[in-house]
Amino acid sequence: QVQLVESGGGLVQPGGSLRLSCAASGSFFRPNVMGWYRQAPGAQRELVATVTSDSTTNYADSVKGRFTISRDNAKNTVSRQMNSLKSEDTAVYYCNLQFRVGSAYNYWGQGTQVTVSS
Repeated sequence: QVQLVESGGGLVQPGGSLRLSCAASGSFFRPNVMGWYRQAPGAQRELVATVTSDSTTNYADSVKGRFTISRDNAKNTVSRQMNSLKSEDTAVYYCNLQFRVGSAYNYWGQGTQVTVSS
């Protein structure tokens, strides 16, 4: 069973920065994709950024140039640096891990709240 544990959420002022991290444990395989999704109140969960096990990244247009995703395959962690935060970045952020071994596997963390407010 795979477990994803997030850390680093909190309250930050507009224009500020925050770093989120996620540690994966359990049995999983490469290649895989780790990433972050977010869900604001009343909205659907949406992709923020992903990074493959060979470090190919993908970002939502809304965060390009402001967020940077990275991973450490030796430690099975993925991190995201968020700069120039806006009020519309307020959401619960979820860590995600996907891989395919015959069937597709998709795991989620418990979520961490990020609130951007003055």
